[in-house]
Amino acid sequence: MCYPTPQELGLAARALADEHPGEVRLRQAGTSRAGQPIWVLSVAATAGPGTVGPGGAVGPGGTNSPVGTDSPARLVCAGDPGGTGGPGGPGGTGGTGGARNVLVVAGAHANEPVGGATALALARRILREPAPRAGCGWHFLLCADPDGADLHRTPRPYSLLDYHRYFYRPPGPEQPEWAPSLLPADRLPPETLALTALIDELRPVLQVSLHATDLGGSWVQLTRDIPGLAEPFGKSAAELRIPVENGASDAAGWPSPGPGIFVIPQPGSEAAGAFHPEDTRLSTWYHAHRYAGTTAIVEVPMWASDLVDDPAPHPDPRGALRMLAGRLTADAALVGAARERARSRERPVPGAYEDPAAAPLLRAVDWTLALIPLITAEWTGAGAPAEATAAYIASIDAFGRRLSLRAAAMLLRVLRPEGHPAAPGLDRLVTGWCEEFAARFGARWIPVATQVEHQSRTVLAAYEKLVAAGRSTGRA
Repeated sequence: MCYPTPQELGLAARALADEHPGEVRLRQAGTSRAGQPIWVLSVAATAGPGTVGPGGAVGPGGTNSPVGTDSPARLVCAGDPGGTGGPGGPGGTGGTGGARNVLVVAGAHANEPVGGATALALARRILREPAPRAGCGWHFLLCADPDGADLHRTPRPYSLLDYHRYFYRPPGPEQPEWAPSLLPADRLPPETLALTALIDELRPVLQVSLHATDLGGSWVQLTRDIPGLAEPFGKSAAELRIPVENGASDAAGWPSPGPGIFVIPQPGSEAAGAFHPEDTRLSTWYHAHRYAGTTAIVEVPMWASDLVDDPAPHPDPRGALRMLAGRLTADAALVGAARERARSRERPVPGAYEDPAAAPLLRAVDWTLALIPLITAEWTGAGAPAEATAAYIASIDAFGRRLSLRAAAMLLRVLRPEGHPAAPGLDRLVTGWCEEFAARFGARWIPVATQVEHQSRTVLAAYEKLVAAGRSTGRA
């Protein structure tokens, strides 16, 4: 099994819709900057109790707020009585046709390709096992950034080096989920507008964003706690031999109701992560909150490392962070020097072919290099933790390695085809860093089918626990 391309996802989704014409629908939710379709696959709700009450809880059935049938955002599902639900609230439906909705977003980061495969697998699964469809429509945004996915050309990586040979991750303002936290509303890319319009239409009780990490473990970030999720999440990871990332660098200092589960801090919290230029709470993850929805971000590794699952106290966290900051600064300087040589480069052959991907690759390189000083300042600042687990330091170690490696890999993609004199040295850096990364962390490949299974289980568990939380409060 390999990672499907956006085009393959569209074809597979069309086949699924053709096989189940009364239950499944494929439609275009938008168009990318390069003119590619952004597809949404929907599996209609079956008859079942429940609508969505405040805070995403499941409550008694409500009425529909009618809209015109010519509404461009209207989704018609099997059993849709002709209206879209009002906002999640007392008596509200929280979604289309009186049923609650779940929105699953895949491909928000170009270099994290497992989500599309998971979305298709989930759609097929709930057709076979219909319990999650009782009173709930499921909607899968198959690839939020098809242009970026086309630039990250690693459908079947065999090693970290193979993965990085054609690596691409766009800068923050060009990422569909992050753009609202970094750009004014009138400059948002069409991919973001398509996603937010879909959230406005569906008003999902649960939005799930499918993400991945190159090397490490699995973890879940939540915009609101989903009580009880840690148990099925941890059970799935254990059964599938996937480490749980207990000290994820993305969630440093965040509340953690269970191993590998992190709740994004409330506004004003010092745990929000000062080195991130974006404000998480302005991202599309929080767009669902205006309809009382909750968002879960499910991370799964391509290569696993048991180092990120070590709860033992680290003997000297601040010393380790200073060392990691120094190494990252030195590595970034090597990439930065090559970048400066590229700025003033002259083509060896006038009129030589230039890859059309060069401009977005260079924007991504510059974004990454500009972010690194902010990160190293955070690691060595007054807020650096005096106590931390070995898992947390390992996660920070991996995070720093991948930043300089990604910048170097993307720059190499620009310089190698041109025969630039900096390319051979940069190639040696990328090769050596990949080998060191894999060796240091004991990288163990997780088959794509296993990645998909763990993400699928976690998505279904998140929905089940969210519904159960509503029942426990008497809203079901």
